[in-house]
Amino acid sequence: MKWLWAPLETAGGTVLLLLRVLRHLPSLPRQLPRLIDQCFQIGWATVPIIVILSFFIGAVLALQTGDGMSSFGGFKVFIGSIVGLSLSKELGPVMSAFLLAGRVGSAMTAELASMKVYQEIDALRTMSIPAERILVLPRLAAVMLMMPLLTAIAIVVGWVGGAVIAEHVDFINVSPDSYWRSLRTIVSFDIFVDGLIKGEIFGIFVVLLCCYTGLRTSGGPREIGAAVTRAVVSSMIFILIADYVITNVLL
Repeated sequence: MKWLWAPLETAGGTVLLLLRVLRHLPSLPRQLPRLIDQCFQIGWATVPIIVILSFFIGAVLALQTGDGMSSFGGFKVFIGSIVGLSLSKELGPVMSAFLLAGRVGSAMTAELASMKVYQEIDALRTMSIPAERILVLPRLAAVMLMMPLLTAIAIVVGWVGGAVIAEHVDFINVSPDSYWRSLRTIVSFDIFVDGLIKGEIFGIFVVLLCCYTGLRTSGGPREIGAAVTRAVVSSMIFILIADYVITNVLL
């Protein structure tokens, strides 16, 4: 029954970690340098890979959609609607969260796991400094600030990638005006905001899962590597499950 108990223990421990972190929320203004540093690590340092991935996801989506609709003639004008809706509601938030887990979450887990294994966390506790206050709170606040921005960048860059392909591939040949008009017809501001909300929820729990896994690591260097793998896999599984639940609620 360990395979059943472990996910429940992780879920419960993550929620308890969140509650402990919220107790230290009044100390956040005094940790502005840490917050800014984490915003840079989570936000600015992640933007280039999000731009590259989102552009080509949008391009491939437009290419596949155009190929499927090429035999239907006038239906190609709906490429903008399909690309816009797919990226806003699903691909933008999910891709951003996956990149957060793989690039930022793994680094967080490795750093906190190393501190735990080499007893730096114990040293903080000896000095009556809660690890949740100086190690988790700035990261959580930073992801709450940066994740909507990263998700918005992923969605918009994906739209642009789709527009470029729709215009320049011969068998699609949809003008930019037709593409963006079709996109605006389907993708409302509320749909765009729903995507940002999804990304925010994913980001918060990815950071909490990775921090929880790192702080619970014990043993040696091998356990640090195992903790990183476990945190990233758990985060991705959570993203997929939460995506289904949130989509079902928003429909």
